[in-house]
Amino acid sequence: MVSFGVAGGLSPDLQPGTCIIGSAILFETDRINRINTDADWSKKLLQTIPGAVRGMLFGVPGPVTHPQAKAALYVRTGAIAVDMESHIVGGVAAAHGLPMAAIRVIADPAARAIPASALAAMRPNGTTDIAAMIWSMLKRPGDFPAVVRTALDARAARATLLRGRQLLEPGLGVSAFQKA
Repeated sequence: MVSFGVAGGLSPDLQPGTCIIGSAILFETDRINRINTDADWSKKLLQTIPGAVRGMLFGVPGPVTHPQAKAALYVRTGAIAVDMESHIVGGVAAAHGLPMAAIRVIADPAARAIPASALAAMRPNGTTDIAAMIWSMLKRPGDFPAVVRTALDARAARATLLRGRQLLEPGLGVSAFQKA
C-alpha cells in the first residue's frame, strides 16, 4: 500500500515541494506508536525520485497549523513531516501483512502558519471550497497575503506530486517488491 499526498513540514530544512519518502510512520494514541515502511521499496523510491529525502512522518487527526506546534512535534518525535493519512494507510497495511510506503510532499513549511481562511476552505475529502475561502477572507481581509503564500506553496507541492506520479508510473514500483 502507498500513502501518497501532501504533508506539513516539521523540520525547518524542508521547503514547499520537497518530496519525503517515509522511513516510518509515528502516531499517538495513549503513547507514540510506530509503523515501519518497507525498506527495499523506500530505497527504490529514493533512487527514482530526484531530490527526495528520507525521514519519519507523524500522523495526526487534523492539520497542525502553527509554527510553534510544528516545532514542538519535531523536537518531541524526531519526525520531519506531518500528515493526516499515512498512519491510517500504515495501520491497514500492517493489519493485512502488506508492505507499505509513504510518499509525501511538503505543502506548508515548518516556519509558516496556515491562515484561518485557508483552513476554512478545506473540505473533509481534501478538496478546496473556494466559496468558503472567499467568505472567510471577506471576514478576515488580513489573511489575503498569507492565503496567496499558501496557494504558492500548494502549487509547488502539486508540481512535485505530479512529477513523482509520472516518474513512478506504472504501478508505483510495486511489481519489483511484491511479497510472496
